[in-house]
Amino acid sequence: MNALRRIGKFLLPLAISLLLMLLFWYAFLKLFPQVGPRVGKTPGDVWTYLATSDSARQAILADLRITLQDAAIGFGVGMLAALVVAALFVTLPAVEQSFMPVAMLLRSVPLVALTPIIVLVFGRGLFGVTVLAAIVVFFPALVMIMTGLRSASVQAMELVAAYGGSRWTRLRMVAVPAALPSVFAAARISVPGALIGALLGEWLGSGTGLGASLIRAIPTFQYNRLWASIVLVTLVSVLLYAIVGVIENLILTRFGPDAGRS
Repeated sequence: MNALRRIGKFLLPLAISLLLMLLFWYAFLKLFPQVGPRVGKTPGDVWTYLATSDSARQAILADLRITLQDAAIGFGVGMLAALVVAALFVTLPAVEQSFMPVAMLLRSVPLVALTPIIVLVFGRGLFGVTVLAAIVVFFPALVMIMTGLRSASVQAMELVAAYGGSRWTRLRMVAVPAALPSVFAAARISVPGALIGALLGEWLGSGTGLGASLIRAIPTFQYNRLWASIVLVTLVSVLLYAIVGVIENLILTRFGPDAGRS
């Protein structure tokens, strides 16, 4: 029952946010009539376009599958790298002092500026897009996971050390369980980030997926396809965010720091 209550508290604001986005969409088109019906499409226009045009719907879904594949691989690589590096930084302070400034310096470089270098080094295919999506995921996740690992109880860490536990044992038995909320928070934030990275990589790199089709739709005046693609990728992003959040609440209800509390 506690898990259902937590899930409900998580999903309700998300549903309200979607409703507000829908109202903002309508209000924007009403407040700026100069956009015109040719360029500005309403939710009804998007629904009609997707429901009546089989070829357009299939083409958008095919591009969406490519983007989701790119984002999923980038998300997995970025989160795994963030977990490993965060564990190293927290366990070995000398490593953090040596490499954290470099990481922050790389993070300050705009992604648009990094993309040509990534494409040059890793190519225009799946590998290059994966690297870009992983970079978007990696840095925010790294900071959040490190914060979570350092939030572990000092007394619990000292107790494990008193019984002869190594620094890696203390990390596994105390720090990692304490960091679960931060890990899931990083995962939730990284899901939309991975999609953004994949879209950017497809636009500037691979030339496939929704990232490329969105750019091609503008000069060819395919505004129905443009709006439909944006709506679909937004809904998928929100859905994936919600799925991660539900999993987070189910796991933290049982294994989190507040497990067992009503």
